[in-house]
Amino acid sequence: MSAMSSSNWDRRSVLRAAAGLAALGPLAACGGNNGRGGGSGSGTNLVQYFHAYGEAGTEQAIKRYAKAYTKADVSTQWITGSNFENKLFPALLTKQAPDVFEFHPQIQLIKSGQVADLTDIIDPVKDDFNPADIKSHTVDGKIYGIRMIDDPQFFYYRKSMLAKAGVSVPTTLDELIEAAAKLTTSKVKGLFLGNDLTAIINPFVWAAGADFLDDSNKPAYHTDAVVAGMKQLRKLFTSGHLLLDAPADFWDPSALDQGLTAIQWGGMWSMPVMQKALGDDLGIFPFPKVGSAGKLSVYNGGWSVFVNAKGSNVDAAKEYVKWLWIEQKKYQEDWATSYGFHIPPRASIATSATKLKSGLPAEGVKLFNEYGHFDNIGWTQAMITAVQDAFANSVRKDGDPGAALDTADTKVNRELKKLFG
Repeated sequence: MSAMSSSNWDRRSVLRAAAGLAALGPLAACGGNNGRGGGSGSGTNLVQYFHAYGEAGTEQAIKRYAKAYTKADVSTQWITGSNFENKLFPALLTKQAPDVFEFHPQIQLIKSGQVADLTDIIDPVKDDFNPADIKSHTVDGKIYGIRMIDDPQFFYYRKSMLAKAGVSVPTTLDELIEAAAKLTTSKVKGLFLGNDLTAIINPFVWAAGADFLDDSNKPAYHTDAVVAGMKQLRKLFTSGHLLLDAPADFWDPSALDQGLTAIQWGGMWSMPVMQKALGDDLGIFPFPKVGSAGKLSVYNGGWSVFVNAKGSNVDAAKEYVKWLWIEQKKYQEDWATSYGFHIPPRASIATSATKLKSGLPAEGVKLFNEYGHFDNIGWTQAMITAVQDAFANSVRKDGDPGAALDTADTKVNRELKKLFG
């Protein structure tokens, strides 16, 4: 879940711009370069799609791994800007579809037969993976993707700025709002939650003691605590203490690094760049409790690799994915720790990842383990969009939060009925 360059697209918010795979039928197919080219391998050509990670060296790394594979020629489409989902999903409906692609676990990919069952290649090492990463990719006992990286998100802060303003690290939303006010000066805004605030919706709901779906796949986000918290966010949004026009979005460390804000929501992937810029003046904390029954929370995002079940090289693609993301532990550790910081989903790699063993990275791992929540495979893009709309209408536009969530409920229940009956 590293940051993207040259775009303020929130890449953790899956397919925000699209209405999900089900709605993509009428979209035009991708034209131009499909990445399929003659290589020097066995004669089988495989194409993999990756979004453009912002960390320097990532594109070269993923291409270097692919070049080391001898059983097929693997070419990479490195898709920049906000085009990833706009290219991936239409492409999946054509003969130019990638054989392998990265994305996030969403059940409609499985229900539509789009992604291959990878249980046979994961089973032998299943116990080495974080159980939550296995659960979030499993439907009816079958595993449909391999987690490559886990990406916790939390607040970063400038210790010196908090000390100067006499502000303690916030543990409640009330304290966070107070801190934002005390930290705001003529040149610095107290708090940055991302340019459109969607990045904090997941941890906010969990911090209110709620969830998106319960164990029966029923909506669980529309609670009194969430509604009250949304009203608090509206006050914060209009307070003048929030940075609302940063040059880059939350995934980029520049707002904090350049002194535009004292506290910034961000991902662990930004930590090496932030540490280089700020040294020991950098601290982190989880999303604070929302309401009296609230709980500290951390969003554990991340990226996974999938095999296109409708492609013409399914077996060859599975063999490549097995080679790279199951067998090549050296590459897996390199991918997780040599560019930005990500937590390796496999225990055997996480235990040897020395860069994450001490200091602030170790603190990030601790927050991940203590307060982390993972994606729910049943929470699809249409549902994500419905709740994002509710937040936009009530936090950014001053609509009634209860009414906005009522509208979301109708959309979410309609999607749940389609998926689960």
